[in-house]
Amino acid sequence: MKIEAAMHKGARWVSPETTVATIAALMKKDDIGSVPVGENDRLIGMVTDRDVVTRAFTNGADPGKLTARDVMTKGIVYCRTDQSVQDAIQLMEEKKVRRLPVIDADKRMVGILSLADISRHASRERCGELVQAVASPHNPSTRRRSPAAQA
Repeated sequence: MKIEAAMHKGARWVSPETTVATIAALMKKDDIGSVPVGENDRLIGMVTDRDVVTRAFTNGADPGKLTARDVMTKGIVYCRTDQSVQDAIQLMEEKKVRRLPVIDADKRMVGILSLADISRHASRERCGELVQAVASPHNPSTRRRSPAAQA
């Protein structure tokens, strides 16, 4: 199956100068966990709900004055409409991301492919493998230990 058939359409992006408060309100209104950031007609980053929490409220800055540029994850991992869902799954596993902006042949963002989208179009086993891959810690030193291991 091609990504174009599995993605959800209508995703939008914000400028790097958009305030974190505006992004959080957009996330709440649209019930989404990430917002792409674009500048000069190019995707330059992504603000996730985790970025808002870990970067806007833990660095000592005034969260009311922070913008997308201040908290976004720089660079962008994306997929194309004509790739297969399997290609996207491999990319998500490799990069440990839960959502991918989708661009078309004209390099325009036309949607987002999320874990939820994949869950509707891939086998239960494959979805489980993907969730396990993207949910594992990026940094092994931050991995939580089980209560038994702590004893």
